[in-house]
Amino acid sequence: MCVNYITVSRQISFDWFRTPIEVDDEWRDEIYKDRLAPFIVHDDQGNRKGLVGSYGFVPQRHRPLKKLTPEEKAKFDTKVAKALTQGKPTPEPPRIRMDTMNARAEEVGSKLNYKRFWLQQQLCIVPALKVFEPNWETGLHERWAIELAGAEPIGLPGMWRTWEEKDGTITHSFAHFTLNADDHPLLKRFHRPGEEKRGVAILRPEYYDDWLSSTNPEFARVLIELRTETELRAFPAPKEALDDDEVKDAEPPSPEPQGAPQASLF
Repeated sequence: MCVNYITVSRQISFDWFRTPIEVDDEWRDEIYKDRLAPFIVHDDQGNRKGLVGSYGFVPQRHRPLKKLTPEEKAKFDTKVAKALTQGKPTPEPPRIRMDTMNARAEEVGSKLNYKRFWLQQQLCIVPALKVFEPNWETGLHERWAIELAGAEPIGLPGMWRTWEEKDGTITHSFAHFTLNADDHPLLKRFHRPGEEKRGVAILRPEYYDDWLSSTNPEFARVLIELRTETELRAFPAPKEALDDDEVKDAEPPSPEPQGAPQASLF
């Protein structure tokens, strides 16, 4: 499962992906869960259009509320009371942790968080320069980078949606697809021993517009593929320090809830 990647600049989006992005949209180079990043869709005329949204199909602010233990509820009630006493905004109730950055291509049509948007073929391309995966071959976690052998930008097949926020504004979020990689000569080297190996799917450039214009889930599924070992290269890419939001992402997520998150759907 990929939860971290390097995205592209506005210039690369225009030059390589032939996609302009609004000049007032900003994003970081390195993307983690809930960070803003660019993705590409087709507009109503079938032209490529750049949008910016949260990495992760269900952003933290839209995830289901966490069922608190008596101790957790007491702590939260204390925080609320303190905020009211100080005249400050009351804190948001805790929400469950869940990872929706990657959609399993084999199951996307049956998962509550994804099914509606997959059937509607609300597809996108997530532009990237490289993705990162954990390598445990030494017995310790080591971050490795995976990119195309020629180091050219890559387009990850993805899916997107919109949300209506409390203030009435419309925001976007997205996820990209993975496939089983148990038998892939390169990608099976990643993730913990004993875990299923998953690989990030990469679109072939000649199919970008076929993907974005698809109205048939079975047709789109054919375009989701793992690149071959010879088309990829991988190498250690340690990071010296973590940002605050990266440290939070190190905590284990909660299982995906049985019910879909409650929010306005578009």
